[in-house]
Amino acid sequence: MKKFFLTTVFILTTLAACQGAPLQPTTAPAPTATIHIIPSQLTVVTHDSFAVSDEVLAEFQNANHVAVKILKAGDAGAALNKAILAGAENPLGDLFFGVDNTFLSRAEKADLFEAYKPKGADAIPDAYKLDPQFRLTPIDFGDVCMNYDKAWFKEKNLAPPTTLADLSKPEYKSLLVVENPATSSPGLAFLLATVATYGDKYLDFWKELRANDVAISEGWEDAYYNKSTWSGKGDRPIVVSYATSPAAEVFFSDGKLTEPPTGNVLGDGACFRQIEFAGIFKNANNPEMARRFMDFMLSKNFQEDIPTQMFVYPVNPNAQLPDFYKFAETPQHPAQLAADLIDANREKWIKEWTQTVLR
Repeated sequence: MKKFFLTTVFILTTLAACQGAPLQPTTAPAPTATIHIIPSQLTVVTHDSFAVSDEVLAEFQNANHVAVKILKAGDAGAALNKAILAGAENPLGDLFFGVDNTFLSRAEKADLFEAYKPKGADAIPDAYKLDPQFRLTPIDFGDVCMNYDKAWFKEKNLAPPTTLADLSKPEYKSLLVVENPATSSPGLAFLLATVATYGDKYLDFWKELRANDVAISEGWEDAYYNKSTWSGKGDRPIVVSYATSPAAEVFFSDGKLTEPPTGNVLGDGACFRQIEFAGIFKNANNPEMARRFMDFMLSKNFQEDIPTQMFVYPVNPNAQLPDFYKFAETPQHPAQLAADLIDANREKWIKEWTQTVLR
């Protein structure tokens, strides 16, 4: 009973106190607005071998609040053909990466790209600037060369070849595998090296190679991983590949190799230099962002990412190369052909090669 009485007094006293104090109106806090910024999108159309590290791509995306979509469309030739079929009015994306000097004239004739000179273009050596209008800007370069198995040649006490002409000698019979130029980019580059070296007589050289039992693969992976002696699966100690392939062997060995198991044939005209370009599509959905990405591809960060992602060289001479590139080599005098000459004769050369070598 005492407990009940005290509780009642407390309640009545509290109510009386409240009556003497005016009520203060309260205002509910305004709801916090959540702002969702939808990033824009940039579509980069490219070939299947394009690669960029996640952190480098994220750098561009975060700085520009854009989502970059990489649309891979086959090998370099197939990707360009798809872009041409789509036409300038309805481009597949915002910009294209991967036109090389073997398809440069075809891309220019299709009139797909707008003229834009990116920031950093002045630093690019003139040898790589094949389009003075900068509809297509050089991004990287590399050399298609023959790789040879060092241990195999040492065991046989045979010197590796140094020139194209060596390949038709009896001591190199049944040692070489090349890729079909109709289905392979390095195969086409090697064919062009023979055209640049022998001119109108290039088919005579290929007849000699056929007589010397040259092997043909449809693509680089089959030639390099299935037919080479260093892969452990094949019997061919000479394979058409890239001048950076020996360095890549060390890189991918995870420390197991301190020097590459392969070397390069770097004699005059034995390699063909490929230059890769990028360009902004006319009627791109996001042209301003495409221009920013073109600038970004010539930046130091992107250029220094290229060697470990695509195993070619950056065109920016100020970009530092990774340490393992000490095993990469560049020929002093690679074979080269004018882009318009390649465009005018590419299909003819491939057809003539097919009739001579495969039939």
